[in-house]
Amino acid sequence: MPAPRIKSPRLLVAESGADREGHGLKRTMGLFQLICFGVGAIVGTGIFVGLSDSVAQAGPAVVVSFVLAALTCVFTAFSFAELGGAIPVSGSSYSFAYAGLGESTAFLVGWCLLLEYGVSISAVAVGWSQYVNELLHSITGLQLPTALSAGPGDGGVINLPAVIVIAMAAALLVRGVRESARATAAMAAVKLAILLAFCAIGYSAFKDGNLTPFSPAGLGGIGAGTTAAFFSYIGFDAITTAGEEAKNPRRHIPVAILVCMGIVTLLYCAVALAAIGAIGGDQVAGRPAALSYVVNEVTGSAVGGGVIAFGAVVAIASVVLAVMYGQTRILMSMSRDGLIPRVFEKVSPKTSTPVAGTLIVAVVFALPAAFASLDAVMNLCTIGTLAIMAVVNIAVMALRRREPGLDRSFRVPLYPVAPLLGIGFCLYLMWETGWRTWIQFAVFLAVGLAVYGLYGRRHSTLAAAPADEVTPTAAEREPQAV
Repeated sequence: MPAPRIKSPRLLVAESGADREGHGLKRTMGLFQLICFGVGAIVGTGIFVGLSDSVAQAGPAVVVSFVLAALTCVFTAFSFAELGGAIPVSGSSYSFAYAGLGESTAFLVGWCLLLEYGVSISAVAVGWSQYVNELLHSITGLQLPTALSAGPGDGGVINLPAVIVIAMAAALLVRGVRESARATAAMAAVKLAILLAFCAIGYSAFKDGNLTPFSPAGLGGIGAGTTAAFFSYIGFDAITTAGEEAKNPRRHIPVAILVCMGIVTLLYCAVALAAIGAIGGDQVAGRPAALSYVVNEVTGSAVGGGVIAFGAVVAIASVVLAVMYGQTRILMSMSRDGLIPRVFEKVSPKTSTPVAGTLIVAVVFALPAAFASLDAVMNLCTIGTLAIMAVVNIAVMALRRREPGLDRSFRVPLYPVAPLLGIGFCLYLMWETGWRTWIQFAVFLAVGLAVYGLYGRRHSTLAAAPADEVTPTAAEREPQAV
């Protein structure tokens, strides 16, 4: 059996120009922009739309579900922080797997990232459509016809708002990362203000009795709620995709990841308690645009709900923007390695952005947003994301053994307990997705292996590389000042 093709961290950094102006990209993002970018990538559909699904599973104990989902992410966030500081390139978990576990594993991680980011973009765009209708109704009393605001699976013809938000995000990303970062920061500030205002309204009507029974479905409900709540945290890893466009990636990426996770977890728990405490879990469960409904019920007016709907429109648009950004940068890294067609690595000298790759991503993910019902693949997206997170935790341990002298600006605390706990939490949530999802995931991975065997392995830039570039040499294991 041939040895795995492992690309050393030094080679990854050298190829990307990660400590210089890398690969035609410009370093324009500081710590504040990275934090806003992270909040922009995480806070959106999961809380504005997905909260009602999580409450339907766990009841008031959804707060516990959010904490468990956060723990899963926090342990893995430590690993992302270490690797993001040590290997500051655009490929994120794909590049980390390449350095830690080899090319075939890295390709499958990239394959799963297509699922994670692609389904996220499409699903978030569909959620944006719901709140656009809610906002229109609160302002004008009118709504878009179902034929233009839902796909065929949901009784419509085309989900036009979902296509529009993806097109707007693509247009902004094509213009440049500086413009995208500014827009993301502004949208992050708006949605945080809206959610804090929601908490103030919700807690003004808080009733202890609305929290009982606290866990109507028991531990099983909390587990199912955790799996549903996990989708609310998808996107925190997108911060590491800015490795080649951050001003000081080795220092700022770890800090941005940990700050974002703290902000988001506190915010989610506060919003969930405010919503349930105000009107009860039964009223929140399964309700579209749940936060607007809560505000309308508490205030007795549609004005407050309209403000929440506006916040949701802004929040969800920022998620589309941030996640699409991450997807294009990962595809750029895979293309640079020869594992997918070269068109995705081309950077415009005028805008310093991968224009062709961005437009392709927009078209591909606008189609399911416009016409498909994504409920059937949400669990598949979740299990794929959890698998990626487990691999990142394993990669941290593999690189600690093989590259002890690697320049690490952040180190996972409580090593190796933290990455092992991260793996354990990921496996638990993967188990909770059910055996049907496991079968779907196995088929998905088999297709990915076939694509790698037929195209990726043959076109890999490491296929003809000297052996000392494929695996790390003794010199590369020494401390580096890259």
